[in-house]
Amino acid sequence: RDKKEVVVAIDADTGKENWSHPMTSTDYGHDGGNAGARNNKGGDGPRSTPTIDEGRVFVMSAHLVLYALNEKTGHLIWKKDLIKEHAGRNIKWKNAASPVVAGNHVYVVVGGKGQSIMAIDKISGRVVWKSGDELMTHSTPTLATINGVRQVIFFANKGLVSYNAKTGQELWCYPFKFATSTAISPIAAGDIVYCSAGYSVGSAAVKILKTGAGMKAEELWRIHGHKNIANHWSTPVYQDGHLYGMFSFKKWGSGPLTCVELATGKIKWSEEGFDPGNCIIADDHILALTDDGQVVLAEVNTQRYQEVARGKVLQGKCWSTPVLSNGRIFIRSTTEAACLDVSGKRASR
Repeated sequence: RDKKEVVVAIDADTGKENWSHPMTSTDYGHDGGNAGARNNKGGDGPRSTPTIDEGRVFVMSAHLVLYALNEKTGHLIWKKDLIKEHAGRNIKWKNAASPVVAGNHVYVVVGGKGQSIMAIDKISGRVVWKSGDELMTHSTPTLATINGVRQVIFFANKGLVSYNAKTGQELWCYPFKFATSTAISPIAAGDIVYCSAGYSVGSAAVKILKTGAGMKAEELWRIHGHKNIANHWSTPVYQDGHLYGMFSFKKWGSGPLTCVELATGKIKWSEEGFDPGNCIIADDHILALTDDGQVVLAEVNTQRYQEVARGKVLQGKCWSTPVLSNGRIFIRSTTEAACLDVSGKRASR
């Protein structure tokens, strides 16, 4: 019987399942083998993250079907099959991009000719605009306001492409090499945008300038190859002119957490023992989940790596991002999920 991806809502207090909703097949078009990942098998999905907005849950399946579900019940409100309805073109290992919600729009990558990226009305599911002839990647688009214009930045097969978030008009582009897979979301900080990929591609930062005709991307720096500064699929986080994140390629369980100066590409410090996990920033601290299930807390510090706490919490492969909400850390692996109380208050029994 065909197995399916499933959206699951879990009670945050107890871990019990509130509801679930099946989506599309778990057939990802490959055997999932990845010998370098400590026999954990790469690509055993799903890889897209649900987005919640005003009582609705928006989630994209590996086979490019977008669902809008009721947050409380999981009942289907509407869905769009982007391959059947909009000539969507999927990619190797299938879709990993998540829907992005802002205002009344849900932004999704489609990959279809003339409609490679799309804005959809979040209430009705109606297409508001569609634009571009770019092949999609595994990257989730980024929303940013640059030079006073709200825009959605798409890390496409040919590089960075930015569209006006209201109209879909192309604003600027920056060619960037594609090899096998591009997965991180672009990082926008002021008028600077950062992008990176593994497979010997490297990383770059561009400054977005106003021109007579609109905008253009001017390269600040570019580093080829993945020996020093490259993100396989772990999107770094930004604070005060610096990037913090897992910068390496296929260093399973050993790759570093690194601090990089965004404007120059200079490495400020690098600490081994993380990759390819993910991290967030909260209250001037980095909260990281390592590949092998360790939760690590470190200071946001541009001068040196300063660890505050570390603990082994999960078994299984952890390629997901930790979530911090109301004094609790929510984490998951391919085999487990956990909630950690870091509020300092005694949990009720």
